[in-house]
Amino acid sequence: MALEKQTEMTQSDTDALLGRHETGVLSLARDDDPYAIPISYGYDADDRTFYLRLVSTPDSEKREFLSSNPDARLVVYEEDEPTYQSVVVTGTLTEIPREEMTVEHVEQYGDAKRPLFEIWGESKPDLDIKLYELRADTISGRHIELSERHD
Repeated sequence: MALEKQTEMTQSDTDALLGRHETGVLSLARDDDPYAIPISYGYDADDRTFYLRLVSTPDSEKREFLSSNPDARLVVYEEDEPTYQSVVVTGTLTEIPREEMTVEHVEQYGDAKRPLFEIWGESKPDLDIKLYELRADTISGRHIELSERHD
């Protein structure tokens, strides 16, 4: 049987984990209706802000949720037995209109793993590519260490 030792991560530990990774799961919620998608992100530890490029089609559930000003939560985790770490971010997802883009924005989106624009095999005239910031209201992390119990 494994014993679990769980500790809360410090701000520098959560920033380090978020900086090491470029992907996570973004969950959006409105009323009692949840929606979750894997995403890539750029992260600015000084501002504790995430930069996301989200692509949707006209009839997609993603576009429906994004247009409803949903509550947002981002989960980033890593596992390297016997250690498991995860960070949960809550905050406000805000669209950045193209006319308000700055050089700093472009640099942050450039840190995201996926390129700013993708090449699709087929023509996708109805793709909606929008840039978002997720400003963190809370960032919390857990570090879990498993060890075998010897009786």
